[in-house]
Amino acid sequence: MVRDKTKKRRGSRTHGRGKKAGRGAGLRGGRGNAGLHKHKYMHVLKYMRDHFGRRGFKRSFDKKEVKAINVGDIERLFPDRKEINLKEEGFDKLLGKGEIKTKVKIIVPKATDRAIRKIEEKGGEVVIIE
Repeated sequence: MVRDKTKKRRGSRTHGRGKKAGRGAGLRGGRGNAGLHKHKYMHVLKYMRDHFGRRGFKRSFDKKEVKAINVGDIERLFPDRKEINLKEEGFDKLLGKGEIKTKVKIIVPKATDRAIRKIEEKGGEVVIIE
């Protein structure tokens, strides 16, 4: 049995619903995020710039933070000491920033070339331990 409304709409092609309306989610171009790589791509470019792809990077958790000290901080932190074991003091690396005025022997796991040169210019010594 054909409804009266259907009879009235015969020959109108869309039955008053517009193109594709009345067929699922047809009029809105699909449900949800359907078509973001196809017919809704301009919408993505304009309003959802960060929707696709990956951003940044992940650091692995096994990275150990290196605690470093500068040559210029040695006299301030360890005054009147002729031999300093930086490993026992909690430092892992000696860096070359700053100046030193006294002769000192430093024991450290790692040191930069500039730091070693500055210590040796004042008559001191840098001992690299493992």
